[in-house]
Amino acid sequence: MGEMSDTGRLVLLGAPLGNSADASARFREVLATADVVAAEDTRRLTRLARDLDVTVPGRIISYFEGNEERRTPELVDVLAAGYLVALVTDGGMPSVSDPGYRLVRAALDAGVPVTAAPGPSAVTTALALSGLPSDRFCFEGFLPRTPAARRSRLRALAAEARTLVLFEAPHRIGAALADLAAAFGPDRPAALCRELTKTYEEVVRRPLGELARWAAEEEPRGEITLVVGGAPEVAAERPDDDTLRAAVAAREAAGLTRRDAITEVAAEFGLRRREVYTVVHA
Repeated sequence: MGEMSDTGRLVLLGAPLGNSADASARFREVLATADVVAAEDTRRLTRLARDLDVTVPGRIISYFEGNEERRTPELVDVLAAGYLVALVTDGGMPSVSDPGYRLVRAALDAGVPVTAAPGPSAVTTALALSGLPSDRFCFEGFLPRTPAARRSRLRALAAEARTLVLFEAPHRIGAALADLAAAFGPDRPAALCRELTKTYEEVVRRPLGELARWAAEEEPRGEITLVVGGAPEVAAERPDDDTLRAAVAAREAAGLTRRDAITEVAAEFGLRRREVYTVVHA
């Protein structure tokens, strides 16, 4: 390893999703200067460095789901000793549905500076290519693997108004899309993005019902990111005056002051407090 500094530093490297040309200049610089490179797949990192014509002088160690609990304290010791550690996963930003969160948390708890050389992200790339609203979105990562747990999660998400971004494994995508269509309705717009930035990149934009049928026939392979439109917002009807008075009276009977009862009822029905006050005192 290189010469120690007073304080070590952890750098999270945003790795290319597939096209090595997407690696940033900082990505190359950190690879070429880090004392230790913790990689999700050391062979994949070695191939990427070769494609980038970058020599990695530091020690390369594996850091993946199966060993991150054991490796994290070892890497924190290296950081505490003053060395530069780079963390890289197979694609995208570490800790986003990839190894890394545990190490980031441990480094911060040890008082070690953490920074990033940001790069490609399957989440935002798929969102931008989907053609669906991107001003507000929610990332759900991988859905539960078992059908019952997956359907339960989707029922909870059915009313989410923000665009959803999901990861899914190829062998589960057909079942996941069928469950999505059942939970969200077959007409909900969606986009299946596969092999982003790679030679066979494909974005299929169809309603969930059609997309589920397409996936059953085509059996898509490769890295898949799914983008699903949010639930349409339904304007609630304003309750009539008698309903508002009854709601306030029920809360008063339960022990609330009239002021607090009016405040609660206004919040429940999305009304201004003054409007409920006027109705109650009419």
